[in-house]
Amino acid sequence: MTILVVSGTGTEIGKTITTAAVAAVALAAGRSVAVLKPAQTGVAPGEPGDVFEVRRLAGEAVTGVELARFPEPLAPNTSARRAGMTPVGPEAVAEAAAKLATEHDLVLVEGAGGLLVRFDDEGGTLADAARLLGAPVLVVTPAGLGTLNSTALTAEALRARDLEFAGVVVGSWPAEPDLASRCNLADLPEAAGAPLLGTVPEGAGRLAPADFRTRAAGWLAPALGGVWSI
Repeated sequence: MTILVVSGTGTEIGKTITTAAVAAVALAAGRSVAVLKPAQTGVAPGEPGDVFEVRRLAGEAVTGVELARFPEPLAPNTSARRAGMTPVGPEAVAEAAAKLATEHDLVLVEGAGGLLVRFDDEGGTLADAARLLGAPVLVVTPAGLGTLNSTALTAEALRARDLEFAGVVVGSWPAEPDLASRCNLADLPEAAGAPLLGTVPEGAGRLAPADFRTRAAGWLAPALGGVWSI
C-alpha cells in the first residue's frame, strides 16, 4: 500500500504511537515514509504536535506535514470555527496525501479522534478523505471493556462507505491485562470483521527513540511489516 489512513474508535487511544510504530518499521525496511496530520487541535503555535512525536520516535527521516493547527482541544471543525479559522476539508487532505504519495513509498494519514469526527462545515470526515484516496483504513482501538462495541460500530461505518478496512491495532496494551482485555484480544477480529494487526504496549511512547525503533516490529503483524502474532 502507498497510503494508509490511521483512524480510531476515539481519542487518546494510541493513534500517534501506532502511526510512529508503522513508520519505524517501514523505515527499517528501507522505505521512504511521510506522515500527514490534517488537523492538529489543542496545541499552541510552536508547541510539538503529533507529527513531531512520530518523527521523534520513528526517526527524522520521516517527512512530516501538518495542514492546519487549531488552538482548542476540540473536534477540528469546532476548534476552527471557535478560532475564526478556515477548516481543512477532505479534498485538501486527499490532495496533500496524493502529492506525498508521488514522493514516498508510504504515506500515513493520521486522523483526529474517530473516523466520523467533522473536519469542516459541510460535515466532511476522515472517512471522506479515505474514500477520495481509495486508501485502506487502519483502526486503533483500546484494549479493555467496551472496545468490541466501538470497534464494531467503526467497522460498520467503514463498510457502509465501501472503504477498505485494513485491520485493527490495540493502541495501548496493558502490562497486566485484565480478563476483558485478554478476551478482547481473541474477540476483536470477529467484532471488526477484520484482522488484528498488533498490540502496542502501554508506555511505548516513553521509550527512548532507539529502543522504540528496535522493538516496533514486535508490536505489528506482518501485514504492517512486523513480526507480531497472537
